[in-house]
Amino acid sequence: MSTIIDAAKRRYTTKAFDASRKLTAEQIDQIETLLQLSPSSTNAQPWHFVIAGTDEGKARIAKATLGATAYNEPKVRQASHVVVLCSRAVMTDVHLAQVLAQEERDGRFASPDAKEGQHRGRSMFVNLHRFERRDAQHWTDKQAYIALGFLLLGAAAMGIDACPIEGFDQSVLDAELGLREQGLCSAVIVALGHHSEQDFNAKLPKSRLPKEQVITRL
Repeated sequence: MSTIIDAAKRRYTTKAFDASRKLTAEQIDQIETLLQLSPSSTNAQPWHFVIAGTDEGKARIAKATLGATAYNEPKVRQASHVVVLCSRAVMTDVHLAQVLAQEERDGRFASPDAKEGQHRGRSMFVNLHRFERRDAQHWTDKQAYIALGFLLLGAAAMGIDACPIEGFDQSVLDAELGLREQGLCSAVIVALGHHSEQDFNAKLPKSRLPKEQVITRL
């Protein structure tokens, strides 16, 4: 537990990256594993992750940080790697079937009844957001943000600096990456790498409200 707490205390939002310092192939493989293992409501996994590690790939993502959000362009271009966390615009029956089949291959079900029960339970929640609450996109976005938290803490534990980015033009990025044709929407960007000496935020103390103000004990 102390290792996790130390990582939480150590991590911060990186404002400037050292473009000369690249993440290793092993680190990227671990980042991909973190994303793959992220938890989600009913294990629906309503997401897809685009990872850019080349200058060309990062330049494509940087197109969405021009204009009013140009302050984020250097972070995207100078980071070692950039992750675009995408959520599913629609939770299709095809996707649900793929998840169920994978769970079966992984040995999650002791019997056909257990498999059917899992499918009914997950479908109930999916249909609740699709047809009753009509907030399916909002629900899947929240799942992407669970993966975001998983990624940020995991990266910190690995000694990797990160910057979550919401300041970008979603429509530009979705078009550039062809996300709409895949039934996806960009939710948030994360730049990964190592901070540079110009990163003012690296020198500032972490500041949070006291526990007594943000936590209620019952």
